[in-house]
Amino acid sequence: MVQIERRNRVDAFVQRHFTWPGTLHLHGAALGLDILRAPVNVFLSPILVFVRVCAWVCRKLRMARAADWLMDRRLLLRTAVSARVEAAILRELLDVPLPPGRIIPDREAMSRAILAAPGFRAMIRSRGSVTEAQAMADRITGAVGDYTGTRSSIAEFTTGLVTLAIGAIAFQALTPGMISMAPGVAGAVSQGAAVADFPLGASLGGVWYGIFPIGPSPALVAATVAGLMLLGSVIAAFAGVIADPVQVRLGIHRRRLLRLLATLDAEMDGSRDKPFAAQEHFLARSFDLWDAAMSVWRAFRG
Repeated sequence: MVQIERRNRVDAFVQRHFTWPGTLHLHGAALGLDILRAPVNVFLSPILVFVRVCAWVCRKLRMARAADWLMDRRLLLRTAVSARVEAAILRELLDVPLPPGRIIPDREAMSRAILAAPGFRAMIRSRGSVTEAQAMADRITGAVGDYTGTRSSIAEFTTGLVTLAIGAIAFQALTPGMISMAPGVAGAVSQGAAVADFPLGASLGGVWYGIFPIGPSPALVAATVAGLMLLGSVIAAFAGVIADPVQVRLGIHRRRLLRLLATLDAEMDGSRDKPFAAQEHFLARSFDLWDAAMSVWRAFRG
């Protein structure tokens, strides 16, 4: 009966926040510094994957303390959208009484709210000391933070799909990343500028440069990479508007939330045998590997 009630609450939560118009309201918080945080998280995500792999290796080698220390590293920047999701999870799924209003508390304040929540009092009293209870609350907020951190990877993956589609339509080429798209965009810009500046007119310029194409300069390619990365950061900040309803349809949001709640149950009963595995970070790296392989292939062909 408890499991059925939990699933119903999760289903209601998913429908409320991750379908339209809920996800549109959620991403209203991305208008601001999230546009700057998104590209930083894209850079930090591979480092996070490396740290998680090291933690897994340490656990297999029975180096529990080192594994726990690595798992506790919070490398991704907390976006405003993620903060809203964290607060909603604590309020609506864990019944933690957070302060009302639009201001989202930081994770330290969330840990204090967990310690003060009526539903957690019995578990907190079962801890041997205040320090252990605080550590448990911090681990709960950390697991919730890991859950919301997957949003940056899904946003990165969605951005990769968008660039792939644009490359296929505009350049008839596979462009899984902004770097692989940059030569095509820079070439089109360079070709267009050369045709427009042709001494005998643009019509003859189109014919001339159709036979003798001109390549972009390294400076133009570099400027194009910078511009496309800026565009990619904007897309990544709002990619959830597209990705959230698709994940709802596929049941991904529901399964991920149930996985998070199983992790929190294991934390609260003291077993800690179900750490939240952020598999989505590995999914996002598939585009990086693809982009790198294509770059190496083009270099060998060139």
